[in-house]
Amino acid sequence: MKVLIVGTGGVGQSIAAIAKRRDPKGDWLEKVVLADYDEARSKAVAARINDPRFVAEKVDAGKPDEVAALAKKHGVDIICNLCAPNFNPPLLQAALKAQTHYLDTAMTLSTPHPTDPMHKCGKKLGDDEYALSPEFEKIGKYALAGFGVEPGMADFYARYAADHLFDEIDEIGIRDGANLEIPGAKGISFGFSVWTTIEECNNPAIVFENGAVHTIEPFAELEKFFLPEGIGEVEVGHVEHEEVIQIAHNADRLKGVKKATFKYALGDEFMQAMEIFRSVNIDKAEKIKVGDVMVAPRDVIAAAAPDPNEIGKQYVGQTAAGTYVTGKKDGMERKVYLYQVADNKECVEKYGTQVVVAQTAFTSVITIELLAKGSLGSKPGDPKSGVHNPEAFNADAYVGLMEAYEFPGGLLEMDSEYKRFMDHKALTALAK
Repeated sequence: MKVLIVGTGGVGQSIAAIAKRRDPKGDWLEKVVLADYDEARSKAVAARINDPRFVAEKVDAGKPDEVAALAKKHGVDIICNLCAPNFNPPLLQAALKAQTHYLDTAMTLSTPHPTDPMHKCGKKLGDDEYALSPEFEKIGKYALAGFGVEPGMADFYARYAADHLFDEIDEIGIRDGANLEIPGAKGISFGFSVWTTIEECNNPAIVFENGAVHTIEPFAELEKFFLPEGIGEVEVGHVEHEEVIQIAHNADRLKGVKKATFKYALGDEFMQAMEIFRSVNIDKAEKIKVGDVMVAPRDVIAAAAPDPNEIGKQYVGQTAAGTYVTGKKDGMERKVYLYQVADNKECVEKYGTQVVVAQTAFTSVITIELLAKGSLGSKPGDPKSGVHNPEAFNADAYVGLMEAYEFPGGLLEMDSEYKRFMDHKALTALAK
């Protein structure tokens, strides 16, 4: 498999490091092209990887013809988009022009409803991406949409739960939080793309219910949720995120799930900062005139804030990502949390990148391995081409590889009628 990585920020760097660690001899990974608008950064990543299969290039992600030409130059099989999601449209077009597979970790952006954004959807996350499915079907290629950790792993978990753990599903709720901190530090810090974090935390949040998606105020309906492996109880609230859309889009593969939500533990200080950003319009992506130049306020914050990957290396603690599923099994009420907990210090030591971006990257690499080995899309009912989310594919092979990637999954059997009749340990490795 020959891979073009567009964007060598934290996630792109993590994908390179994880891929080399997983396949040091090139059994399935033949070549990785590390491409970035900042050529010095891509060269630095290639130098750290120190493997002749990994080569550096310069490319402008906003120019489809340029990306397609680079893909053809190296004969790549897949274009991996590790840029901010506002680059999805040109990179999707680049894959179509180059006739390659495509993978991203976040879907195309939404546009709020013009008159009632807190109750009604405008253009939804992924609408522009799903619309391209016929074009990818024509060239016999996949556009793998939302293959990070959230979205990504959480969506594979949703499919795994539907196939193995439930007969009926009421709700699939993505729940995410951490106990990460920088000792002695004050104020907020960004653990992931600054641009993307501001986007999803300031847009109306989304909920799938009664067969339709509707919006709700960001951080609404705060509730306590227990996260395992030492993190403990956190307070989570609604945030706009792709999983809600992806679950709704694939509801027929998920036992007709009735509701989908995404709730994230951000902390009071971070939520207050986002509210201040909104109140003075510095969360906006639209450009305004400042002196003699046009600049987007959000771009200023993204440029001024410390690099999430570098400051993230100072974190101490763990982060949990996972999927909370409720429904029935064997006629009894059941509640489970399928999760993955990763430690920041371990990720920095193994991959040279902080935990949030490493967690995001490992699903992308597993997916590339499955695609390279012919396992992705090999089960009855799996799609053979087009734009698809993880829920569209049988999740068994993915879950089976998590432990080999040193990102093992866990299953927390929550308090429910079903638990009383089962001899489950509280935590079990899904891969086993």
